[in-house]
Amino acid sequence: MPTDPPHDVQSREMLNIYDHPGHLLRRAQQISVSLFYDELGDELTPVQYAILSQLALHPGIDQVSLAGLIAIDTSTGASVCARLEEKSLLERRVIPHNRRQRALTITPNGIRMLENMQAGALRLRERLLAPLSPEEQQSFMALLAKLVRENNAQSRAPLALPGNGHLA
Repeated sequence: MPTDPPHDVQSREMLNIYDHPGHLLRRAQQISVSLFYDELGDELTPVQYAILSQLALHPGIDQVSLAGLIAIDTSTGASVCARLEEKSLLERRVIPHNRRQRALTITPNGIRMLENMQAGALRLRERLLAPLSPEEQQSFMALLAKLVRENNAQSRAPLALPGNGHLA
C-alpha cells in the first residue's frame, strides 16, 4: 500500500481548520456570544454591554476614545451609542471645544441594567471557563490576554487605552 508523500500529509493537515487558531478563536467567539444571550438575555448585544460597562468606569468619555477603549471602529461605536441613547441607557452631548465629538454619560437606567446583568456576567465567565481547571483558567486567560496584546497593532480597530492612547 503506497503512502502519501510528506508534502501531501502536510497539505491535508493545513486544510484541517481545527488546527488553525483563527478558526478556533472564531468558534470560541460564537460560543461566547451564545452563552452571553443565555445568561444575560437579549436586551443588549455583547458590544452594547461592553460600551455600557466601560462608560460606567469612564463617565464623560468621548465617543472616539470609548471606541478605542473597547476596540471597535468609530463608526460602529457611534451607531451603537445612538441605539443605546434611543433606549435611554446613555446620553450624548456635544463637546463645546470640539463640536464634532460627543461626550457620553451612562444614565441611571443604564446603571440599573448593568447592575441587573452582573450576576449573569459572572455566570457567563464561569460557564466559558468551566471546561478548564482553575490553573488552566489562569493560564488560558494570561495567554489569551498576551495573544490579544501582542497582536493589537494588527487589528482593524486596535485597543487604545486612555492616557497613552495605546495598549501597553
